[in-house]
Amino acid sequence: MNIPALMEIDTALTPVDDNEQADPETQPGKRQRKKSMVWEHFTVENVGAGCTRAYCKQCKKSFAYITGSKVAGTSHLKRHISLGICPVSRQNNPQSLYPTTGGSGDIVDLPRKRARETTGFAGMSLDQDRSNRDITKMIILHDYPLHIVEHRGFIDFVHSLQPQFNVPSSNSVQEDCVGIYLREKKNLLNLIDGIPGRVNLTIDLWTSSQTAGYIFLRGHFIDADWNLHRPILSVIMAPFPDSDDSVSQSILNCLTDWHLEGRLFTLALDQSFSNETLIGSLRGLLSVKNPVILNGQLLSCNCYARVLSRLALHALWAMRETIGKVRECVKYVKTSESHEEKFLELKQQLQVPSMKDLIIDDKTKWDTTYHMLVAACELKEVFACFDTSDPDFRMILSMGEWKQIETLCTYLKYLFDAANILTTLPFPTANLFFHEVAKLQLDLTHAAVSQDPFLSDLIKPLQEKFDQYWRESCLILAVAVAMDPRYKLELVEFTFTKIFGENSEPWIRIVEDGLRELFLEYIVQMLPFTASNGDEGNEDVIRTDSCQDQSFDESLLVAEDGLSDFDIYISDFTCNQQMKSELEQYLEDPLLPSAEEFDILSWWRLNRLKYPTLSTMASDILSIPVSTLSADSVFDTKLRNMNCSRSSLSSMTLEALICAKDWFQYESLPIDVSNALVEMGF
Repeated sequence: MNIPALMEIDTALTPVDDNEQADPETQPGKRQRKKSMVWEHFTVENVGAGCTRAYCKQCKKSFAYITGSKVAGTSHLKRHISLGICPVSRQNNPQSLYPTTGGSGDIVDLPRKRARETTGFAGMSLDQDRSNRDITKMIILHDYPLHIVEHRGFIDFVHSLQPQFNVPSSNSVQEDCVGIYLREKKNLLNLIDGIPGRVNLTIDLWTSSQTAGYIFLRGHFIDADWNLHRPILSVIMAPFPDSDDSVSQSILNCLTDWHLEGRLFTLALDQSFSNETLIGSLRGLLSVKNPVILNGQLLSCNCYARVLSRLALHALWAMRETIGKVRECVKYVKTSESHEEKFLELKQQLQVPSMKDLIIDDKTKWDTTYHMLVAACELKEVFACFDTSDPDFRMILSMGEWKQIETLCTYLKYLFDAANILTTLPFPTANLFFHEVAKLQLDLTHAAVSQDPFLSDLIKPLQEKFDQYWRESCLILAVAVAMDPRYKLELVEFTFTKIFGENSEPWIRIVEDGLRELFLEYIVQMLPFTASNGDEGNEDVIRTDSCQDQSFDESLLVAEDGLSDFDIYISDFTCNQQMKSELEQYLEDPLLPSAEEFDILSWWRLNRLKYPTLSTMASDILSIPVSTLSADSVFDTKLRNMNCSRSSLSSMTLEALICAKDWFQYESLPIDVSNALVEMGF
């Protein structure tokens, strides 16, 4: 190319940095100055009509620059130099103008071209205390081991962000975790001390690789603003978890520690470590300082989620051989990409309208086995064709066995739907369970007396087990649903008629009498106590102005000196009128329309002045826990296990980590981590 031609091109097509704009006031035809530093490394040449390319001065490689009216810019040219792509530049000038790669392949940061590209972090000062608190919070929330702060990789990462940061030791982090726990425990204790009602307690057991177990005690209560709380109160290591005395003593210690003597309403246990001896022992011990409500019928109940899991496991075990065949078929397809692609092609050819994807189940989660069976049943036609198209696959299930699997899935779905409420709602109130439990009881009862021998044999053992739970829990669940202004006792009467038929009247009467007796006891407890001095040397006589019927009057009412029989009569009459005007008025008021978004706690908060005694009773009842498990454990088939890292910690540190994490996640109370350690002196 001759020099005049090149000058003409250079004048008409001035290289401009694609990140910079040409001066709009530049006169047409006036030569523009090349602004980008990239042109120190490149030249431009016209290689054809309307086509100009850029050439690296060192390696002579060409790059697109102008094609017609399209300008490619200079970014790709910069990368050729800055990333060390140009071999000659990399060898001759490793410290080039642009960031280049060093011998190790790491990018070498050189001064930025423009000030606007700099970040605002350069002028920030290090806050060591805040960083320490953030690390503590991270470890608590994500179950990281305490010694993560001593890991080489973690230290290098932190120092790459802030070289001046002094990474704390694991002992220091442990002290910070305990400090946060103690601080927030005090706040939570103040909250519990201020609630108007009682506390419900659940007990769950974890195992470990050691012989020791871990007892989790969780409190369930409603505060003065009608917010539902369910914090873990204690995590206790039990050297002998099968010992009744060990469990009983752990519960008593928890009640004392959290100021709950005389304030316990119900107790829910996991049947895996509960028995009649333990329940009897607990009732005796807890009744010493707790008023016996409904003769102790509400004191203890079984875990709903565990009951459902045991029913599901029983059904799966009964059909374990057939389920094993399904599992092998699914494994054959899912463990090979070629098998799965071929299976999907057959599915499309057969136009099977399945919305389920095949999965290999996790035997520790029974819901995954249910989903595996459902998906496999929907694709059984594809499995049949796959059997004939793949010589290595053998269809080992008959159509009769598929039919049995479908029947099993029908009733596993009942169990799944009954348990799913515990996973879809973070804090389900007790009124939501009566209908679900009653429906399951009715479905299992009908299936148990089916004329189909396979169905009857499969479901009858399940129905017998669930019937025991239903009879033990129906009073609690019925009283809870009676506190729902959409249903009250009408739903109880309707449901019992369907379940018990002509024998429903005694069951309905039990709930009605229990509800009234419970309300009567709340009136007694809410009335003031009065002391009267007797003769010298005698203890004061404590009198309660209760509102009982005649059988209760003789045992509970003690007349003060000078109080006439007429005054006692008027007192009883007034209390009975109060009972009628509050409980009876609530039951006689029209039912509210059913609504899926109904907030029962908000309704009682708005009506607490209208029903002062009944609302207190409702707050205790609605916070009754039906399950002892958290949402992520509802479908577990085994007890949860404490890992070795956690088992090696001291009891105080372990409890601090687990409780603080729970309080963070569920926001049982507002936790200010930024101030927690500061005020504790850490």
